[in-house]
Amino acid sequence: MKLGIINVNKPSGVSSGYVVQKIKRLTGMPCGHMGTLDPLASGVLPVAVGNAARLFDYLLQKKKQYIATFRFGVTSDTLDSTGELAFLNPYVPTEEELKQATHALIGEVMQLPPKYSAKCVNGKRGYQLAREGKAFELSPKKVVIEKIELLERVDEDSFRFLIDCGGGTYIRSIARDLAASCSAVGLMSALCRTQSGMFTLDTAVDLDVLTAENIQNYIIETEKIVDFPTITIENKHIFHGLPQWTKQPNGLYKIYDENGFYGIVEVIDRKARIKTKLC
Repeated sequence: MKLGIINVNKPSGVSSGYVVQKIKRLTGMPCGHMGTLDPLASGVLPVAVGNAARLFDYLLQKKKQYIATFRFGVTSDTLDSTGELAFLNPYVPTEEELKQATHALIGEVMQLPPKYSAKCVNGKRGYQLAREGKAFELSPKKVVIEKIELLERVDEDSFRFLIDCGGGTYIRSIARDLAASCSAVGLMSALCRTQSGMFTLDTAVDLDVLTAENIQNYIIETEKIVDFPTITIENKHIFHGLPQWTKQPNGLYKIYDENGFYGIVEVIDRKARIKTKLC
């Protein structure tokens, strides 16, 4: 079985863990996903097969793109339509109000994660504490939001948005904050991730298409996942963890041995050392 990443189009209604477990059964290898999608959400979910998961650290900060539907005049404990709904304020902002309010949410901003999230508080996930009815607070975190574009009104109280952002951004929190900027309340009622770094929805494979017989055809091999230049080191001691001198400038490089793509090398002050080993 090849090592690499499968770009899965996750269907709404199943967890990211469910997708990983199916691919694990089909490949017979350890698997993991990059960037959880809530069960409500659909779209791009990169799943690593084997040691390809070691490359996730190089991909997490890449651009994410979403098509999100926000409903106004209602909120919930989860900030999406799967939670316990609360009709605290019936006001629905106008299209012009929403367009104006998006400006304050663009850029490098401090965002408060939803309480129903995987953020940890004293070693416990936020969603675990919330389900147990425990009182707790999460700290705001810095995120990058590049674009929030109002695409269309889809119902009397609902609008669809295109969102470009960095990793770690909560779209449910954007729904909450956008509503608050308009003196309203809101939640996320639908979400589709259309891009995660190099992985896009138009090249994703539907989960129900994958079988044990065809799954290898959908694995993107590890050397195609990272776009670093290639480095050649004559002294093979580098493959035993020993740093080697190089003329190459500081940075990250792909390195190969006689069997193919070996891993990632980091060069610091003319010394090259294996940073991530894939085999």
